[in-house]
Amino acid sequence: MGKKKTTESVAVRLTAADRTFNVIINTIMGILLFIIALPLWSTITLSFRPADFIGTYIEGMFMAPWNWSFDAYKSLLGNNGFLLAFTNSLKILVYGVAVALLLTIPIAYGLSIKDLRGKKFLTIYIIIPYVFNVGIVPTYILIAKAGLTNNLASVFLPTCISTYNCLIMRSFFEGIPGELRESASIDGCSEFQTLVKIMLPLSKAIIMTIGLYYGVQFWNDYFRPMLYLTKDYLRPLPILLRNILLAAGMNEFVEANAFGNAPVEAIKAASVFMSAIPMVIAYPFIQKYFTKGTLAGSVKG
Repeated sequence: MGKKKTTESVAVRLTAADRTFNVIINTIMGILLFIIALPLWSTITLSFRPADFIGTYIEGMFMAPWNWSFDAYKSLLGNNGFLLAFTNSLKILVYGVAVALLLTIPIAYGLSIKDLRGKKFLTIYIIIPYVFNVGIVPTYILIAKAGLTNNLASVFLPTCISTYNCLIMRSFFEGIPGELRESASIDGCSEFQTLVKIMLPLSKAIIMTIGLYYGVQFWNDYFRPMLYLTKDYLRPLPILLRNILLAAGMNEFVEANAFGNAPVEAIKAASVFMSAIPMVIAYPFIQKYFTKGTLAGSVKG
């Protein structure tokens, strides 16, 4: 009779080198976490600093919460200029992401089709603007000739198609088994129906990831609004924050005094913190798709 083979679970013991490595990695990660968290905590505590605070900058960071003041947030939320700028930025974010995805998804899906005629030409045609930038002046002339100045669309239309995002999404579509598209074609589905009914339900991760990329880009953009939006009622939040920072830095408190009696530094910190709120709220819902979409979209080049 043969001997019975038994399997025993063997616990892996860490060597001294392994433990040293873990200590070093944990220390480095702790230092990086501290470096990242310190400016955030500094901004938060600065936004709650009262006008009558007397002390050093370090003392203000460790001020007791019951001594915090909400004057800066009350001034911002009660100011029509801030609410209008926040609304304009929100419109640019929503419209920009919607238009960008509506244009990026079909292009990426078309480039993922292996037997597409002129595929190499289209790929090169999309990559050329990514490598060679036409410059500010031709772009401004084009926007002006199209009648888009003093229009919120001028902020997101020039950059609503990103070559980088198109290539990532194309790689994701190429990773989906081609048999699904072939079976849909046999069943009589057109390419548009295949994209809507089969590809898009399987592509939530990459759509969320690319949508987040576009959202951060449009929300933080201040250069294009500065060029194309000259009306005060159209200025988005980054322009308002820029004006507050410039006014405070040059001791011209025209913008800052419009927000009440709160300290200028507290208003600046509260503005920066509140401008990050939409991205902070959106990221936890997209986080589960973010890693999957990024990795799956970057496997193929």
